[in-house]
Amino acid sequence: MTAPSTVGLSSEARNLHWLLSNLVEEVPGILSVAVVSSDGLLLLSSDDSRNDQAREARTGRRAGPRGSAADLATVVSGIGSLTVGASKLMDYGPVKHTMVAMDEGSLFVMSVSDGSLLGVHGSADCDMSVVAYHMALFVGRAGHVLTPELRSELRQSLENDSTGSAR
Repeated sequence: MTAPSTVGLSSEARNLHWLLSNLVEEVPGILSVAVVSSDGLLLLSSDDSRNDQAREARTGRRAGPRGSAADLATVVSGIGSLTVGASKLMDYGPVKHTMVAMDEGSLFVMSVSDGSLLGVHGSADCDMSVVAYHMALFVGRAGHVLTPELRSELRQSLENDSTGSAR
């Protein structure tokens, strides 16, 4: 995995990058991870090349974000929205996490804070309970620092990297 650039970021943003990278490196079967804002925008991805693809999709230099972190962000946002709607309809309280098991892989979505979501794409043979446990640890460590200011900083860093790579 290529570590995302953290030059010029606050210590909270650097720590969040480190936690995300550590999650992918330490937990067997995790293929990629994305942190998504409440409005569905990618804030942070475990794969720097996927971050580049998401930036390109946002600036219109590619036909679409297929295979990029933007795909994971889109799916995570959609599943998060669907489960929140189901929770309200059933009046069962807030959604804690969602797991989707497929033949060739798994998808995990967990609420971080203020509507932000953590999405994990896992391999077919990953241990779902181990992934869910480590996601909960991540949320416990990162949830309180994912403030509106930090979300704004992370979005700005993606946009700044985008304008820097377009030159």
